[in-house]
Amino acid sequence: MQDIRGFWAVVPAGGAGTRLWPLSRAARPKFLLDLTGSGRTLLQATVDRLEPLTGERVVVVTGAAHASAVREQLPGLAAERVLAEPSPRDSMAAIGLAAAVVEREDPDSVIGSFAADHVIPDAEAFRTVIREAVDVARDGHLVTIGIEPTFPATGFGYIRAGSPLEGAPTALHAVEFVEKPDAERAREYVESGEFRWNAGMFVVRASVLLDLLGQWHPELAAGVRAIAADPSRLDELWPDLTKIAIDHAVAEPAAAAGHVVVVPAAFGWDDVGDFASLATLLPDAGGLRVLGEAGDITAVDATGVVVATGGRRVAVVGLDDVVVVDTPDAVLVTTRARAQEVKAVVDALKAEGRTDLT
Repeated sequence: MQDIRGFWAVVPAGGAGTRLWPLSRAARPKFLLDLTGSGRTLLQATVDRLEPLTGERVVVVTGAAHASAVREQLPGLAAERVLAEPSPRDSMAAIGLAAAVVEREDPDSVIGSFAADHVIPDAEAFRTVIREAVDVARDGHLVTIGIEPTFPATGFGYIRAGSPLEGAPTALHAVEFVEKPDAERAREYVESGEFRWNAGMFVVRASVLLDLLGQWHPELAAGVRAIAADPSRLDELWPDLTKIAIDHAVAEPAAAAGHVVVVPAAFGWDDVGDFASLATLLPDAGGLRVLGEAGDITAVDATGVVVATGGRRVAVVGLDDVVVVDTPDAVLVTTRARAQEVKAVVDALKAEGRTDLT
């Protein structure tokens, strides 16, 4: 299968994955880890999934602290394709800078933005959806990928879809983006059949994205284009760029103005947001889901998730739906039901000044 002419992948690789502490740390966040036991990190798996569509046209945007690790994990990617942010400015600045860099090199390009830390098992189904999204984006639309919901999730944002887009196989006009709902509204969304999960995947012509950004945040659009034109100005201009997510900066107002299209996607997708989510990605070994050396685990009448990276024997006795994570310098014990609360541990450690553990 040939790659798509003029299509570039932008891979934002940021965030600390604090709900996966102590496995994920600020110095080595989740996108640099193999969380599925596949032998490939989440970042590597993301690029593997995209390369049949893009060839070498991949740009990764990451923090300066992680740029060397990203280059090490992606030795086939040219060094200049890794853009290092001096400081976090949220997703719009990161994606906008990559779009501006691509726009200068390939003015007619279409870009797709795909987070470095998501898991999509069916790569072929993913690529089929992206091919339609690129075709639609060439006509000037901002396209988002809407994941078909499999349960009333409260941890994801949603997209409400409307009428079909004329001439497209499956694409629909996007009516609005909505924030993470409570349980009752999530059930209503799923039962209505009108809503898809917002996975944060956007496909759009680079110039269209920057022009849309210029409508609502002209200084941000001008700033990233100025950096792309003269990379030596990065440290000068970056700190003053507006800190805002792409959803709020462009997607939401563009949907309200009728410029957004959603391509529904039925493939499996997970953002590996916590250990409960991770459990669904690991094979069931007699009630336990193990990441690491299964031979290091002794379980007696126990179920749950065990992550063993410390090289020690981990024993779990008489516990259901437990989460045990053993690393060389920290141990976490919680339940799958409270996995979302692990972030509070990181906040507490920071408050104690224990940045060595975060």
